[in-house]
Amino acid sequence: MSDTNVNPQITDAVTQANVKVVGDAPAIAMGNLYQAAAKSTGILFQNATGTQQQGALAEASTNQGVMQIYAMDTAADAATQVKVAETGVADNLTGLLTVLESFKDKGNP
Repeated sequence: MSDTNVNPQITDAVTQANVKVVGDAPAIAMGNLYQAAAKSTGILFQNATGTQQQGALAEASTNQGVMQIYAMDTAADAATQVKVAETGVADNLTGLLTVLESFKDKGNP
């Protein structure tokens, strides 16, 4: 390394710039920390609000379903279910096929 003389004003300017960077680093770090904390808190509140809204919708839909269950006439519903169970889909289709065959036998194409 060669021995060169550098103007003291230049070395002073470089030193002052380095000191400024070192002096500003803690303040910048704290600013970044506060911004990150604020963003995290905002996301936390958004998630909490969304969860509350979903809970309210779930409760409303459950209440609606219970109201529909209580509004049913259970005796009439049971009779309808027995009737549907007694006459299955296969019986209905067989009856329909028999009717169609009877029209075909009468000379209709």
